[in-house]
Amino acid sequence: MTMLADLDAMDRAALARLWSDLIGGDVPACMSQPMQRRFLAFELQAKSEGGLPATLRARLDRIAAGEERKASPTLQSGARLLREWNGTTHVVDVLPEGFLWNGSQHRSLSAIARAITGARWSGPRFFGLVGGGEAGDRNPAKGKATATKAPKGPKVKVCPADRSRQARAA
Repeated sequence: MTMLADLDAMDRAALARLWSDLIGGDVPACMSQPMQRRFLAFELQAKSEGGLPATLRARLDRIAAGEERKASPTLQSGARLLREWNGTTHVVDVLPEGFLWNGSQHRSLSAIARAITGARWSGPRFFGLVGGGEAGDRNPAKGKATATKAPKGPKVKVCPADRSRQARAA
């Protein structure tokens, strides 16, 4: 097997043979030898460590198939989002043409999140519809939002953060 140190001594023909063995196909016509060495070094290291992780291979396959972006979460009209922020529970109703919060209609969840926090948040992330860096993960006083069907009666939904505070208080 070729070692990383061997790459520096290889000429263009030897690099092309190694490229064909590791990657398959011909070297792109305008690729420089230093760039070929970088690609080949990566391939050699990946193979020596067992190849690329399965999750990365699956993601690369999705990107190659044109499915790079995950579908945005879709909310049906009538759904209700609850989010606690600085001790206040904010209720957002999903409408066919947008969202209703504090009696006024908004076109996006991001506009509502910005109005609540005063900062530029991703609305779906703020309301817990997509993963990643949620404020509730960094500060236990702030909880995640929950999506529910709009209640028919005067029910009140307790956010997960409220339950954990109630459990600690007991």
